[in-house]
Amino acid sequence: MEQIIANGIYLGAQYAMIALGLTLIFALMNVLNFAHGQMYVLGGFVTYTFYGQLGWPFVLALLASCITLAILGALIEKFLFAPVIRRSSREESTMLLAAGLAFLFDAVILLVFGEKQRGVPKIVNGVFNWDFRLIMPYDRILICALAILSIVGFILFMQYSKTGRALRALAQDRTAAQLMGVNVDRYSMIGFALGAMLAGLVGGLLVTITGVNLGMGGPTSIKAFMMVMIGGAGVISGAIAGGIILGFLEAIGLAVLSQYGDITYLLIFVSLMIFLAIRPQGLMGKPWG
Repeated sequence: MEQIIANGIYLGAQYAMIALGLTLIFALMNVLNFAHGQMYVLGGFVTYTFYGQLGWPFVLALLASCITLAILGALIEKFLFAPVIRRSSREESTMLLAAGLAFLFDAVILLVFGEKQRGVPKIVNGVFNWDFRLIMPYDRILICALAILSIVGFILFMQYSKTGRALRALAQDRTAAQLMGVNVDRYSMIGFALGAMLAGLVGGLLVTITGVNLGMGGPTSIKAFMMVMIGGAGVISGAIAGGIILGFLEAIGLAVLSQYGDITYLLIFVSLMIFLAIRPQGLMGKPWG
């Protein structure tokens, strides 16, 4: 039981971080960013380059990943999504653009890094062992702690900073926020950059545990959408709740059903479909959207 709880917290923290960036972009711009998983992969490869290849300290490599993805996100919003949103009233336009970006990023990653799995040295060595009831490598404990601190920092930023309040106002009512003096274009770009930065941050953290490869983008996006739908699309607290729920479901499934192969995610998908049939707005979403 202790092992399942520890694994659930570890998985839930990283999944919540992945979902936060996606749900922030959706809340601000009503854009389903299908390239979110590829941004996560790019963040992992940036950290791999600076930490694994160039020998930078891990903290500086992680910072480089955050800055790179934030700049990339700002440029994508300003020069791609913003013009499409202004010129088209159809939501399908932004969906096609996001899907095209996902394919573009996959091609760029393939050309620059190849399709092989890439890994980096461990941040810390050793394994925590509590009477064989709880066994957890120290690097996973550190990554979990950093992920939780990042989530807390993000919540505090959104709650108390001027930028965070503007982003929350923009997410609640775009027109009203504009009438109250919020620069909608500027804060949309900042919000998209922040969402991309969160993807880069979690990618940089997890490259030390799982490594990174070209094929991780699609499955990561699917998991992110699952978490957003569980919690409620566009709801920050719902994204965190969805990540924690998915993390514990995966931890329990892998512990109980490991002898049955890959049945864990089959059951999770079936459970999600049943849940959405009963409550399509998610746990914390409103029935009207």
